[in-house]
Amino acid sequence: MIKKVTLTNVNSGRSEDIIVVTDDDSKALVGAGKASNEVAKISNITGADEAIYKMSMKGPSMDDRVNLFSGIARCLERNISTIKSFELQANRVKSPIFKGIIADIAYQVSQGEKVSDAMARYNTIFGDAMLALIRSGEESGRLPEVCQRIAIGQKKGLKIIKKLKSGMIYPVIVLCIGVVVVIVMSMTLVPKLQILYGTFKTDLPAATKFMMALSNMLLHQPYLILIPIIGIIMLLKNWGNISRNPSAQRFFLTLPTVGNIVRKASAAVSFRTLAMLIESNVRISSALRITGESAPNVVHREFFFKVQKSVEEGMSLHESFLLDSHLLGPDGRSISSLMQLSSETGSSTDMLQEIADDYEEELDIIGNQIDKILEPFTIIILGLMVGFLIYAIYSPIFGLSAVILPDSKTLKK
Repeated sequence: MIKKVTLTNVNSGRSEDIIVVTDDDSKALVGAGKASNEVAKISNITGADEAIYKMSMKGPSMDDRVNLFSGIARCLERNISTIKSFELQANRVKSPIFKGIIADIAYQVSQGEKVSDAMARYNTIFGDAMLALIRSGEESGRLPEVCQRIAIGQKKGLKIIKKLKSGMIYPVIVLCIGVVVVIVMSMTLVPKLQILYGTFKTDLPAATKFMMALSNMLLHQPYLILIPIIGIIMLLKNWGNISRNPSAQRFFLTLPTVGNIVRKASAAVSFRTLAMLIESNVRISSALRITGESAPNVVHREFFFKVQKSVEEGMSLHESFLLDSHLLGPDGRSISSLMQLSSETGSSTDMLQEIADDYEEELDIIGNQIDKILEPFTIIILGLMVGFLIYAIYSPIFGLSAVILPDSKTLKK
């Protein structure tokens, strides 16, 4: 259920509407972050308005998770109660869904439930790895430290993602301009050429016919252009489900440049998770299983599950890594040798952290150069679009000579 909480400051009289996804008015107040000098009015959003809100509502993001865990760690370090620590984070997150989750977790904890059990209700939001870390933090009495580690790990991942997104801005803008040029030419120039070429009643190239068909569609059925737009929107909206599909993940790994980024990003997250789990005193086999379950890519899931099986059969960690190192790609043997070094020095956690740091540094470099990496592909695509337009528009001109100018033999007769 979606609730709208209108908070009015008793001193200034200013009001603000805050949306919270919850089923209880008291939880809605917590999720809205009501202060002591504010009065609240709660109303339910139903019917068509509810459907619109659900379609346009901002979902839980990595930003929200970073703010939540860093804030909880800071509060717990200062001996603020767990319930109050969660309640204080409501204003730090932006997603109405996350606001409701925070309020529900605070309520469950106030009823005597463990933090890990309360968060386990939202396994799809927090994931197995985070929940395992929270449980280990509760059992060892190091919950503030564990929350801080989660926040740091999420913040590093968020930094890399933002750099990759910023690097994609230039290619996307250029390609959008190219598409707009094609549409404008199809609606202005091509109709005039269609009239010209039509008077000669000659056969036209397939590219020209395509441009004419596109022009007719844009002029007489412009609503059809909404189909690809809706398709792109649906693709972006369901990208999370698509990217989790094992077949799609394997396909991404085969793509040039993209596959390298996907592999390194998944490896960085997986090794960071494994390091934090082992450092939090989670058993090796359990840590490997949880890392496999939470690995972003199917290849790394298979790798950690196989390593777990080998460890349970009595093999050492570095031997298990070496046995299936081919799944890690070109870096497999190098990582296995690092794990052997860690087993000799007794510093497996530090070595795993170092491996994750190396992958994150490589991704950082790629993020800074992503626009340069994608620039050749952008130029190739633009060149193909421009070449197609030139061919479609001008190639019929060379074929019209036979129609416009009679054959020399005909002239003699």
